[in-house]
This record gives sequence, structure tokens and C-alpha cells, in this order.
Amino acid sequence: MKTTKTPSASKLVARFDTELKNILLEDLKNFRAKNKVMNINPQTADTETRSAA
Repeated sequence: MKTTKTPSASKLVARFDTELKNILLEDLKNFRAKNKVMNINPQTADTETRSAA
């Protein structure tokens, strides 16, 4: 007989979800830091590029 306990599936899924969320949030933070231009509102960018001529 085995005496070692294996974690339940729900605990493994919860841990996986938490780890995945942390990885994705870190990637998103890094992406936003590298691509600050993409954070501009498109309507604001459009009005800034128009000339008053």
C-alpha cells in the first residue's frame, strides 16, 4: 500500500490557475512598459495628428 498522499485535483487546478494568472499579469506589465505608445486613446491620437490648416 502507498502511504503518500497526492494533492486533490481541485487543489492542483487552483494552484495552476494562480500561477498562470501571475505569469500573464507579469507579461502584460512588461508588454505595457515596452509599448507605451499603444496605451494612447485612438480618438486622442487622431485629433493630435490633424492640422489646423
